[in-house]
Amino acid sequence: MNMAIANKLDANKKIGLYLAMGVVLAVLPILIGGAFGNSWVRTLDFALLYIMLALGLNMVVGFAGLLDLGFIAFYAVGAYGYALLSSPHFGIHLPFYITIPLGALIAAFFGVLLGAPVLRLKGDYLAIVTLGFGEIVRIFINNLNAPVNITNGPQGINLIDPVKVAGVSLGKPLEIAGYSINPVYLYYYFFLILTVLVVIMASRLQRSRIGRAWVALRENDIAAAAMGINIRNIKLLAFALGALSGGIAGGLFASFQGFISPESFGLLESIMILAMIVLGGMGNIPGVILGAVMLTLAPEFLRDVIGPVQMATFGRMIVDPENARMLLFGLAMVVMMLIRPEGVWPSKRRQAEFKDAKKG
Repeated sequence: MNMAIANKLDANKKIGLYLAMGVVLAVLPILIGGAFGNSWVRTLDFALLYIMLALGLNMVVGFAGLLDLGFIAFYAVGAYGYALLSSPHFGIHLPFYITIPLGALIAAFFGVLLGAPVLRLKGDYLAIVTLGFGEIVRIFINNLNAPVNITNGPQGINLIDPVKVAGVSLGKPLEIAGYSINPVYLYYYFFLILTVLVVIMASRLQRSRIGRAWVALRENDIAAAAMGINIRNIKLLAFALGALSGGIAGGLFASFQGFISPESFGLLESIMILAMIVLGGMGNIPGVILGAVMLTLAPEFLRDVIGPVQMATFGRMIVDPENARMLLFGLAMVVMMLIRPEGVWPSKRRQAEFKDAKKG
């Protein structure tokens, strides 16, 4: 009886916590926009995209322990899938509820395509192959403008259709009762809904038999195979589901920007997403979300601060703000790896693994 009451109280606490988080997330862009301007609301939109990307990569790296340095390729596939089917490039203008799922499925197919030949690889070898895969996709996109112009090459694709929900375009201001709502706010709430769905999917997977199989694979693939886990299928599933999330984020990115080019999908982006997972707490969903938010907002904050600080201190620019921003970012990562290698908010299992490694 007491246990039932305790469980009910815990459930009520969780519901109250989720409701409070929902209220905070709902009013956050209004508060941020009012205090700092719409540019920071746009940064929040990108933070939600990076959360989706980080959660997708976390399925591969954090859950299954497969080091993937080419994850940005799936982001690119999703983005170009949406752009080709929703722009004047081919004269096709399909609705988002077709193009985004289709782009995500194509990205998942590419995930299986990558996973199949690297099933026997692990560690550094897997990292090198996946890095090469990411670069191959980017180079193909950059050169698929001849003899048949498919991707428009380095010029990219412009005039991409924004998402339309019930006939309302999220790319235009929405007039309600004399008030004009900026598109960055409309996209924020749309991205927020899809981010919550991706978080729920990742959370359910982590607690499922598939998630437990991924953890077994990460800790010891030989022992996992001996226990009857189909290593081949579980690895392919990790690549496919991670790529699916990356493809969704890519389609949303294309609709939000209205323009994409191969430059948006370089190696640095893959490294940045991996850094979000490592910094936040590999394998822990709340930690990954925290890492994505930190590494999205912190650079923008530093960009606004570094220049004025140098002018106030020295009267001139000594270090370019962009270079100084990357220098501070790299320094922070080094310090973090030395002081707290398990991340800011690690899972209990991951924390225990690091403690055991230190003892050993």
